[in-house]
Amino acid sequence: MIKVLSMSEFGMNIDDSSTKAPIMVIAFAGWNDAGGASTWAIRSLIEKTIATEILTFDSEEFYDFSRERPTVHLDGESRFLSWPKNTISLSNDGSLLLMEGVEPQLNWKTFTQSILAEAQNHNVSMIITLGSLLAEVPHSRPVLIHGVSENTEINKSYGLQTSSYEGPTGIIGVINQLSTDAGIPNMSFWATVPNYVAGAESPKAALALIERLKTTLNLSLNTTDLEIASSAYERQINQIIEGDPDTSKYVDELEDNYDAGDYEVASPEDFVKDVENFLRDQD
Repeated sequence: MIKVLSMSEFGMNIDDSSTKAPIMVIAFAGWNDAGGASTWAIRSLIEKTIATEILTFDSEEFYDFSRERPTVHLDGESRFLSWPKNTISLSNDGSLLLMEGVEPQLNWKTFTQSILAEAQNHNVSMIITLGSLLAEVPHSRPVLIHGVSENTEINKSYGLQTSSYEGPTGIIGVINQLSTDAGIPNMSFWATVPNYVAGAESPKAALALIERLKTTLNLSLNTTDLEIASSAYERQINQIIEGDPDTSKYVDELEDNYDAGDYEVASPEDFVKDVENFLRDQD
């Protein structure tokens, strides 16, 4: 079940005749969100565009709660439950539909069709999905962002490429494919997160995604908070690896490879393979 809130409930008056077709940006926690980068980026967009929540998805239909468990919170002497949540928010100027959520376990087709129905209801001109993945990249260098699309014209206009990846996919891959099937232009941006700090949230990767969106969509956003958090992130990792000779040597090698330009010609598929190899090594 989807609960849609009307604009009038928020005192918002959107004049369809003068408002450009919005662009939808989507990110999910879960398989597609290494370092929490894509969800950090979407939350930052919601905050910085003063977006208002206009739609929520009922979690009952899309989650196995034995896997994605609700959490209990205390507020003073009161106790309450927090359930997995997927929301769509509208930016203050009406130019962006921003979806933040948690990758579902159930009914992916229904879930995706519900998203696309809302996209069509708002006459979106494009869907952009965000993701982040673990890769053999150094934390001390600029984050690599890979952009892919199945649309030839989009690839030419934005310098993206068509993905040739075959294999298991997350909800982002499903949304991208079904958007293409529905005739909705779409693209996907992926940030790389160092595999040796897999458990740490990465504001640096989130900032890189925001910067790519700023360039692509000609957005004007203040990112000072993310810049400060990114600098702190680098300092903290530097302090950690200084006490670990093996990791320090590994990072030195990654930096040498990066500086030699080895990553500039790497394809997104190569980074997907890095993720698969890393996960396989953890088994």
